[in-house]
This record gives sequence, structure tokens and C-alpha cells, in this order.
Amino acid sequence: MWIPITLAAATFQILRTSRQHQLRSILSVNAAGFVRYAYGFPLALLAAFATFVVAGQPLPEIPARFWPIVAGAGIAQILGTLALLRAFDLRDFAIGTVYSKTEVILVALVSAIVLGESLQPLGWVAAFVCTIGVAWLAAPNRLVDILTHASDPAALMGIAAAGCFAFTAVGIRAATTSLGDDPTWNRVVLAIAVMLTIQATLNAAQLFSTDPNELLNVGRAWRSAIPVGILSLCGSAGWATAIALSNATKVRTLGQVELLMAFAISAWWLHERHTRAEYAASALVMIGIIGVITLG
Repeated sequence: MWIPITLAAATFQILRTSRQHQLRSILSVNAAGFVRYAYGFPLALLAAFATFVVAGQPLPEIPARFWPIVAGAGIAQILGTLALLRAFDLRDFAIGTVYSKTEVILVALVSAIVLGESLQPLGWVAAFVCTIGVAWLAAPNRLVDILTHASDPAALMGIAAAGCFAFTAVGIRAATTSLGDDPTWNRVVLAIAVMLTIQATLNAAQLFSTDPNELLNVGRAWRSAIPVGILSLCGSAGWATAIALSNATKVRTLGQVELLMAFAISAWWLHERHTRAEYAASALVMIGIIGVITLG
């Protein structure tokens, strides 16, 4: 089940990102990023209410370790987003994107160290192949140049972003598994509701301290922002459910299919022309994804 759920989550993420990008015409970068939390957490609370109150599902027993884990995962996601935006500001989109795609390898390392869920030897090779393919696809004409600037501040910010996203993925798995043997959905909806509430609170406080007017702008943009909140919640629930069902490394590796989806849309729907290098990079991504799933 985790494979179709991951594919659905990747699709929701693409749609959410595109709608969020449209908000950039009326909101700042930080405010546009805040939209996913501001409009996502009320919906997550509503889902939790429907699950535990209306449907009468039992609330999972919450151990003490759940709270720091889920809070840490939420904070790591916020910091990862900020680091990625900083990478874009320091240099350009390609460098930040390429180094942020080391997430697959970092998720594998953190999963192995923190959760004891290591890939098989061939799975590690496949994860590395996928990472190279994704990086190449992100910068098909500049990969060698970018890799020679590994100490560039933008590259370091990209790696920091990847590390934060890796801790987010592993943290979500640790949080959901800490809730015991309750039904997967019950554990996921509880973890997502708590995490999004923490993220919305922290991000709102940050915006209030730096630019209070942006909070008002987020409220005024509610018609355009509500779909972002819905898509964000669906995507977060999808990722969390898949990660609760399977190894976080496998889920995040398969999630790289999102980049292939964007590439396919560009080639077949928008009729944009691409190079042989881009097609070769896409093939590497697919080989890596299939390798991790089957051999990992």
C-alpha cells in the first residue's frame, strides 16, 4: 500500500507547490510558505475531530517521547525550507536544488543510525544512483561545475536543507511508530495534527515579529490559499502514512518521482524540448527508484 500512497503524496506535493508559487504574486516568500501551515492545521484538527470524536476511533496512547520527536520533525521541516530559500538567495536555484537532493542518502543514513532501519548493500548503491540522477536532472548542463563548488555557501545551505528534510522524514516515522499498534490512520492523523499546529504557531510568531502585515495578507488571500492548505494536508498525510507503513528511505526515494512528473509534464504537455542528458538523468532516477524498492 505504501507505493500508491507515496505516488499520491508526490502528486499532491506537485499541485501544492504550483498553487503556492501562484501566491508569490501577492505574498512574500515567507508568507507564501506560511500558507501551507496556516490553512493546513485547521483542516488537520478537523480531520482529527472527525476521526476521534465523530467516528469514535480510540485515541492512541501518547508516550512522553512523542512530543519532542514530532516537534523536532516539524521544526526541522521549517528550518529545511528556510535553508533551501537561503541557498537560492546566495547563488541560484540549480545549486540549492542539486545539493538538497542529497536527502535520499541522508535519510538512509539517519534511518540506519537512529531507527536501525538500514538498506541492503545494493539498496545503498541504488539510492546513490537515484541521487546522482536527480541532481543531474536538476542541473543537466551544469552538474560538473556545481559539484566542483561543494564548499560554496549555497551548496552548504542546500546540504543543510537536505539534512533537515531527512530528519523530518525519520522523525515522522519515529513519532508514528511511538504511538503503538493503533490503526495507521489514527496514528498519522494525530501526528500530523500536532506537527502542523506546532509549525503554524512557530511560523506565525516568526512572521509577527518580522512583518505583521504579511499575516494580514495571508488572511486576505484565503480564497487562493485554502486549496494550498487542502493539498498540503493531503500531501503531509500521504507522506506520513507511507512512512508509517514502510522504511523512510524507500518512501523518500520513490518520492523523487515528483521530479520525473514535472519533467514529463514539461515534455509532453507543455511541449518543451529537452536534451539527451536530461533523458539519461531521468533514466538514472528510475533505475535508482526501482533498485531501492526491489533491492533495498
